[in-house]
Amino acid sequence: MTEIRAGAHAHLDAAIGAPILDVVVPVYNEEADLGICVRRLHAFLHSGFPYSTRITIADNASTDATLQVARILADELDGIAVVHLPAKGRGRALRAVWEASDAQLVAYMDVDLSTDLNALLPLIAPLVSGHSDLAIGTRLARSSRVVRGPKREFISRSYNVLLKASLRAGFSDAQCGFKAMRTDVARHLLPLVQDGEWFFDTELLVLAERAGLRIHEVPVDWIDDPDSRVEIIDTARKDLLGIWRVSRALATGSLPIDELRRAVGREPLIDGVPLGMVGQLVRFGLVGVVSTLAYLLLYVLWQPMVGAQVANFGALLITAVGNTALNRTFTFGVRGPTKVVSHHLQGLAIFGFGLLVTSGALFALHRWVPDASVALQLVVLVVANLVATLARFLALRVVFGNAVDERVPSERPSPRLTADQAVR
Repeated sequence: MTEIRAGAHAHLDAAIGAPILDVVVPVYNEEADLGICVRRLHAFLHSGFPYSTRITIADNASTDATLQVARILADELDGIAVVHLPAKGRGRALRAVWEASDAQLVAYMDVDLSTDLNALLPLIAPLVSGHSDLAIGTRLARSSRVVRGPKREFISRSYNVLLKASLRAGFSDAQCGFKAMRTDVARHLLPLVQDGEWFFDTELLVLAERAGLRIHEVPVDWIDDPDSRVEIIDTARKDLLGIWRVSRALATGSLPIDELRRAVGREPLIDGVPLGMVGQLVRFGLVGVVSTLAYLLLYVLWQPMVGAQVANFGALLITAVGNTALNRTFTFGVRGPTKVVSHHLQGLAIFGFGLLVTSGALFALHRWVPDASVALQLVVLVVANLVATLARFLALRVVFGNAVDERVPSERPSPRLTADQAVR
């Protein structure tokens, strides 16, 4: 019996040669269905699947005969391993097996095999080729075929919308029980994932996405298991707490995303050119809209009391500080206290240019149109702010781009497998 050091004193019941793919099936009290599902999966993998595989049954502290059934399967069938963990939690089981796995790729699927197994090869093919780092099945693609009740459909789509709104998630289906990733990538990501239950998948994918890893999505055919053990209300509560925890960690910079990028080799393709320039422009535009609305509101409130120039100065100063802070974290992804004072000082210097442009525009307007209405003043200020905003983006891109891109290029070798490695 070989002890797996990662995880809660898990034990591997078989010493099996290292395969290309290790498929983990996490189970809890599944004595009735485990044998049927594992035999079906085993038959599929041994009937022409082009890569060497192992099935690892991860028992999460079952209280029935699940562990005994798993060990019987391991004795009867080749390529079956059994891991027993004394604590419940799908994420906890996956972490234990994935961190200790000697396979080049790790995957997992739910024991009910709700997902059509024909999607397994498309799931892992981009990982074998080295094109992608993670792969997930999605039930929310237009080409997916899904059979499930309206309540679960509503919950799944609502959760997806919530993730996009709160964590800016780009992936479409965090909770589909059908995922794979390269093992070397897993070893970088797993130490940063805190959740050991159902939020594990979401947290893993958010970290991977923020690190710039490539996530491949495969539309799947999926039939809901009416005997699912998931407690919807308790899971939803824990998911909301997980979203809050991860959002706070990202906002405060307590997650070492920059170090993770370096570790997995997701550096800028060209020095000095930040990743995702189009995304930066979009996020900068959103921050700009919010800042401009706040600026105009403050100007309208203060102008009758203190005059145009003082109102312009005060409104621009306050919104400039907020604008710099938002662009630092939201647009350019710079988090944590490092150089925060320096960044705000540089932001104030850029604010000085914006003040010069807008004050100059007001001065010219009052010189040529002494009785200009507030509405006309606002139009002139909007145009002047557009000019200042363009200059601000270019300047902030230099300021924060340098903070993001001062990194040592990674020397990570290509993960592409040779034909001899990949085929039995």
